[in-house]
Amino acid sequence: MNTKPQIHVVWLKRDLRLYDNEAIFNALKTGKRVLILYSFEPFLLNDSHYSKRHWDFVKESLKDLNTALAPFNSKVLVVQSNIIAVFNQLLSNYKISDIYSHQETGILVTFERDTNFKRFCKNNLISWHENINNGVRRGLKDRKNWNTLCNAFYEIEPLLFNPEENQLLSISEIETLETYFKLPNLQTDNNSPFQKGGRSIGLKYLKSFFKDRYPNYMFNISKPELARSSCSRISPYIAWGNLSIREVYHEAYHLKTTSKHKKALEAFMSRLRWQAHFIQKFEMEHTMEEASINKGFHKLKKSISQAYQEAWKTGQTGYPLVDACMRCLNETGYLNFRMRALVVSFFTHNLWQPWQEATIHLSQMFLDFEPGIHFPQLQMQAGETGINMLRIYNPIKNSLEHDPEATFIKKWVPELDALDTPFAHQPFLMTEMEQQFYNFKLGIDYPYPIVDIDKSRKKAGDTLWGLRKNKKVIEESKRILKKHTLNHRSSSF
Repeated sequence: MNTKPQIHVVWLKRDLRLYDNEAIFNALKTGKRVLILYSFEPFLLNDSHYSKRHWDFVKESLKDLNTALAPFNSKVLVVQSNIIAVFNQLLSNYKISDIYSHQETGILVTFERDTNFKRFCKNNLISWHENINNGVRRGLKDRKNWNTLCNAFYEIEPLLFNPEENQLLSISEIETLETYFKLPNLQTDNNSPFQKGGRSIGLKYLKSFFKDRYPNYMFNISKPELARSSCSRISPYIAWGNLSIREVYHEAYHLKTTSKHKKALEAFMSRLRWQAHFIQKFEMEHTMEEASINKGFHKLKKSISQAYQEAWKTGQTGYPLVDACMRCLNETGYLNFRMRALVVSFFTHNLWQPWQEATIHLSQMFLDFEPGIHFPQLQMQAGETGINMLRIYNPIKNSLEHDPEATFIKKWVPELDALDTPFAHQPFLMTEMEQQFYNFKLGIDYPYPIVDIDKSRKKAGDTLWGLRKNKKVIEESKRILKKHTLNHRSSSF
């Protein structure tokens, strides 16, 4: 006779919240006792897409979760182990018939992990319930009904967290379980320049955005310095699941009924919905992690230059806005959308480097790294989808337009701080006499431009536009449009 106590387990991934968490909600709805689990899996800790800033954010999120669970005399079981090894150990202590988690649109290694875990569950007669995350649907062949399905998801009121008394495993029970596992150190650096993880901090960003900051959202969204306060800054909290897209959307929707700045809220809400659109595209085209979605561009060959790539990564290209953006990203983990597009455009078009070579550095630096956003956006900005407008950003034009006083440039490229504004935008225009006047030496204090943007822009444009006439590119473009076009798009989208 099996006398082990029975529990259900919620396996947290990128859904580090209690509120509006369908996996937790459904597990609690059964009335069974529930254990909430998170595992730092070695294969992910060592994966090149991630860096310390990500895992610190997760640790801070887990500590915040435990604070929220304390009134219920519970906490998350946080371990460091292969997930199958974790459940093998749990099965020696408990009878587990059901596991709950969200459907993860992750990278190839997490897909392979989940495939193996599904087999493990089947072999152990465990029902694994994978819940929809942020409106993204698995197994779709096209987008004919996706918009309707997504709208239905967003119309549902956010799910409450309301466990019955003693339904969650107690702190003492979890501390007993901890003795069987390797436990990670959850301490992080409080003085780091990155946004701190956790739902409570994510809610503070959201509250301040809807209270004071959103009216300037549309005006400053493209400006590298002003966007840092006028944009919501909640992207890491959505990427790691401290906040759900649905709850944020509902907050914005309700605010719009009384706001004088409805257009700003509509623009913000639109971008929330497009987030799901891009992740859905990645869910349906998983090969985008390594190759262009348009197979016609697979023939495009670019010579790899480690010198170019290193100059780009470290902000030493000789183009002040590009360098300021890369240095800012490296130090803070954040850039506004237009500047992200600009640095990718510069890398893929002006430096003529494969977008795949930018993947790892950017994913490690973006605190809000979300695979379903990352890879489609890289390919779109690189001009290798065949369906999107080819945009080759001019870094000088953008700096003059979006950072006219060179405030952002001088902040992140301090060697240009003493120069008058026109030279801060284009230091390479300085004559020898002007360099002497400013006690500034090009090539020593700041590098010469590593490429000619006009020549490199023409080469990239001619090559990519030429490829768009290729038969294979055209065929693939039609396939992509047929598969991913949103039919009967509603005004809410």
